[in-house]
Amino acid sequence: MTTDDTEPILELRDVEKHFDQSTNIAETVRQTLFGESQEPVRAVDGVDLELSENQVHGIIGESGCGKSTLLLTLMGEHDPTSGEILFKGQPIAEFTKADWKQLRRKIQVIFQDPFNTMNPHFTVRETLKEPFKIHDIETDEGELLDMLETVRLTPPEEYIDRRESQLSGGEKQRVSIARALILEPEVVLADEPVSMLDVSTQASILKLLSELTEEYDVSMFYVSHDLSTVSYVCDRVNVMYLGRIIESAPTRKILTDPKHPYTQALINAIPIPDPFHKRTWTELDGTPGDAQNLPTGCRFKDRCPERMDVCDQQPAFKRHGEGNSHQVACHLYDKQTVGHSPAEITETGVSEQ
Repeated sequence: MTTDDTEPILELRDVEKHFDQSTNIAETVRQTLFGESQEPVRAVDGVDLELSENQVHGIIGESGCGKSTLLLTLMGEHDPTSGEILFKGQPIAEFTKADWKQLRRKIQVIFQDPFNTMNPHFTVRETLKEPFKIHDIETDEGELLDMLETVRLTPPEEYIDRRESQLSGGEKQRVSIARALILEPEVVLADEPVSMLDVSTQASILKLLSELTEEYDVSMFYVSHDLSTVSYVCDRVNVMYLGRIIESAPTRKILTDPKHPYTQALINAIPIPDPFHKRTWTELDGTPGDAQNLPTGCRFKDRCPERMDVCDQQPAFKRHGEGNSHQVACHLYDKQTVGHSPAEITETGVSEQ
């Protein structure tokens, strides 16, 4: 969904990842005898994304929207049910074993939980050496110390022989960032990298990520449920709901002028650190829904305060506004409905009143 003419470094084309429901033996026999089958869980259901060089894209949504499954699919932990993932224009489904080894060097991951991503028996030195061993690359002590200094673990000589139990949560996440960057990857996949840290530590880690993505010219997909953190690191934000991207825009644009009712609700839920600030809270009825029994049409319709008859049809993902950089999947922005109230819009178009 980039708007420039450069070839994306990482591209998703109509990617889907569905999971079959696990059942016990009795349920399997019943389904066989009566010809019944359960609908799969459509965790990711038709996602198109483009990440260009030196861009940082956020993927934002509530828990259960499919963002972490999407990241695991990009990592190769899940094979996509359908669709294509391309790295520098080449479908990764066609990669050989050697290609995959190179890809894993070029795409690194920062995981959510800094408390369980380090081997407790390893020192920081061993943790940083491990990627070099995996890829049969020589390294030296100076390179390790330089990387620790880069992630602001200083003086590095005091940290390099520490083990996981001797580090705070923020220090562990800095080691995780160092491990991800030490092979000089082209893409980093960050899975909620600050969600388990306290607020003051979050700010310092986000500032570090922002600085390092520029310093290392690395592209990044930053996954989070917290829209308030994206302005620190993301050039563009993609809002995900029940397996689909429903809005995509430059970060400043989406924070100041959200279009989709769901995005508007997310923006209004961002805390404002002022006890005297008065604001109108958006209330959403219901729950996000079930990825196994998805509604037809717009997936947000059962919670949407702007619901219309036409919402029983799936909205197209269309470009909006000047420059076509803002994209949204919502019937409120179809050409035939713009300027009309929800009461005037029927399933087949605008009614005459």
